[in-house]
Order: sequence, then structure tokens, then C-alpha cells
Amino acid sequence: MEQSPKDTWKRLLDQARTRLPEPTLRTWLEPAEAVSLEGGKLVLATPDQFAAEWNESKHAKLLSEISAVALGTPLEVSFRVQEERSRRPQMDFFVAPPSPTLGAPAGGPPPWTMPLNERYTFGTFVIGKSNELAAAAAYAVAEAPGKTYNPLFIYGATGLGKTHLMQAIAHAVIGRSPGIRAAYIGAEQFINEVIEGIQAKTMPDFRRRYRTELDLLLVDDVHFLERKEMTQEEFFHTFNALHQADRQIVVTSDRAPNEIPGLEARLVSRFESGMVADIGQPDLEHRTAILRKKAEQDHLELTIPDDVLQFIAEHVRSSVRELEGCIIKLLLFASLKHREITIDLAREALSDKIKAGGEEGGSGNGRRGAPSIDRVQEVVARRWGVTPEGLRSKARTKRLTVPRQVAMYLARDLLGMQLVEIGQAFGGRDHSTVIHSLDKVGRQMARDHSFRDRVVQARTELSA
Repeated sequence: MEQSPKDTWKRLLDQARTRLPEPTLRTWLEPAEAVSLEGGKLVLATPDQFAAEWNESKHAKLLSEISAVALGTPLEVSFRVQEERSRRPQMDFFVAPPSPTLGAPAGGPPPWTMPLNERYTFGTFVIGKSNELAAAAAYAVAEAPGKTYNPLFIYGATGLGKTHLMQAIAHAVIGRSPGIRAAYIGAEQFINEVIEGIQAKTMPDFRRRYRTELDLLLVDDVHFLERKEMTQEEFFHTFNALHQADRQIVVTSDRAPNEIPGLEARLVSRFESGMVADIGQPDLEHRTAILRKKAEQDHLELTIPDDVLQFIAEHVRSSVRELEGCIIKLLLFASLKHREITIDLAREALSDKIKAGGEEGGSGNGRRGAPSIDRVQEVVARRWGVTPEGLRSKARTKRLTVPRQVAMYLARDLLGMQLVEIGQAFGGRDHSTVIHSLDKVGRQMARDHSFRDRVVQARTELSA
């Protein structure tokens, strides 16, 4: 007797449980529905394009491999968006819900929150090696807020997509449950509200708003809480109230929780109790995909040739935000000059960006005439009485940590290296460690004159 697509998918899912963790099954595979089984191919429908692309790249091959064991015959497995949803415009999922009718529960973003950017959805987020963990965690949170990863802490350098992912969660959750009470704010707004609440004696209202009237709290740039003792106290109790009620909390920062100076240990512990996911610098293929997505999104496929997008991806390495800025600048430059967009025009329009990232065909690790990273490590190691190999090692003794941080500081200052490049040059450390090192050296130089003189002397030798 021939099995139905639904029965076939159920048997395949049962077999997949022996190979995949339960959270992966619940988040990615169980929501999929079997829609057809023909010619040795099982087609599965997912709730949205993001899930379809993720399952196709991460799970389709595995499911095809285990089908022979589960079903006695091999099957090709593929994913697509549910037909009813694919016919609707992408943004239709994320428009603000209609005003609630009398007697219906009020929901949606409260009036005091920051507005969401309608472009920041999962459908417009480009996944690469540098952000796939954060993207998967964000999607899992959007599918089951307060259940899977709570809190979700996303960190990375400026302009890499943290805010995009955070707002994508809000769009998806509100789109699925219009009655949900969600608030998206920046840490600075939270700080200001605490200050105003204390001055105006309205803290009970503040606490009620944040601790009892929200289902989803998203806080951007939580590193701004550093050294704000009163605000950290309020945030700690707000966090506890929401977490104990299974309300979802999502925060972003430019560094990992334990790398934020002046952040209380109890808050670090709370942040680390959920999922901590970092976003790194995109590689060349990822940067190219981001630019193509941007061109497609703004209907620029015929305006900006592929070879120009590739040229920009090769020469601008710092952030997603800067890549998008290059597109805007290039379009404006072409309009002002009344010229078609070519590689030559891009080289002219983006000359400052290209020089900052290295000359065409160069390594991109420094400016012309600057010393090499090996030279920086050699000079600092000699002046601090250690070896260059020690600076590149995984050892974290104080004898090596201080000169390693100084060398990172000088690599940034003299060579203009990107954070990820510096991290790779010092034993494969992540960008948050580099940020912490730069910050620590800067602070130490400001308060310790002898230390500052020592760093300046090393810099002078390297600049000679």
C-alpha cells in the first residue's frame, strides 16, 4: 500500500530524532508539512522563506540520506514556502495589526517604544558563516518566544546585523500573534527613563510598564549599562520579573557579557544563562551575497552590474552597514556625473573606502608605508620582555596579556586593521576580545602616565 506524504514525513521525522537534537527538530522540522510525494521526491512546506532556505541548506541532505533506513527506499527531500504564504507580499506578514475591537486584548508595541524598521525581517537577512548561529537562535526565539532561548544575547561589532536580527524577531512574533505586547528600546532610553522616573518620582509606573505589561522585551546596545549602577539594579529586577514569567528577553551588545567593563556579575550571569551568539565579520562570499540582496531589494539588478558588486565586496571589508552605504554613495555619484556604473566609476566614487581597506590586489591589512603586523609584535614583545610567539599564543598570563593588548592597540592605531584581522593575528581571538583589549589600553593610558609613555615610545619606534 502506497504511503501518503504525511505518513512518509512522520516516519522520516522519527528516524531524524536519532540524528538531530530535539530543539532542532522542534524549531525547524516539526513545523514543516508534507505536501507531495512523487517520483521519489518528498516536498515539504515551511512557514516562511527563511525556514525553507535554512532547512534546504542544513537538513535536506541528511534527511535524504536517512530516508533509505526509515522508509526502505531513498528519497530526495526538498523544502519550499507554503503556497498560501508565498503568494502574499513579504511585508504583509509584518504590518501593524488592526486596532483591536472592543473587548479584544490590547497588544502590539506600546507607544513609548522605538519604531521597528520594516526592512529588518528574516526575509531580508543574508546568512553566512559569520552569523548563522545567531540567525538560527533568533529564528528559534521567534518561533517559540520564552521557551527555547531565554534570554537571547547577540553580540558583535557595529554594523554587522545585530539590530536587524533583533527586529526580525519582533516582526515575526507580532505577525504571528498580533495581540502580543512587545517593546523594542535602546539601552540609552532605558537609562533615561530610570533617571526621569527617579526625578519625577514615577518609578512605580516605570516598573509596571516593563515588568508586568510586556510579553517581549528587546534591548539594543546593552553595553551602555556599564558603570550605571542604579540602572543596572532596575534592569536586573526587570529581567528577573520577565524571565520568571516566561516572557522573552533579547539583548544586543558590541561585546560578550563577560567582556563588558563595569557590568555587575549578577547581570553577566543572567545574560549567560540563555543563548549567547556572536556575529563576526562577513567573508568575501557573504559580502557579495549581501550586496546582491541589497540590489535585489531595491530593484537595482539592472543598474549595478555583478562585477561592480564583486569589486565592492573585495575592497570593503568592515561591516554590512558600510557595504550598504557604498551602494548609496555609488548611486549618487553616478547620478551627479551622469555616467553608467562600472568598476572604474566605483573605484573613483569609493576611493576613500578602497584606500582604507588596502590597494587593489594588496593584502588590505594596512596603509602604505605602515609597518607589518609581525613588526608590531616584534617591537612590543622586545620592549615588554616577551616573545612574539607568546603574543600569538593562547596563554593568558598577565606577563603576556598586557603586551598582547598593547600590540593589538598599535595594530589598530598604526595599521588600521579590522577587528577580525587583529584577532586572527593574535592566535585566532574573537573580535570582542580585541574590543576589550583596545578599550583597556585606552583607559590605562588615560590614567597611568608611565604606561602611556611606554606605549608612545613603542609607537614612535614603529613609525620611524
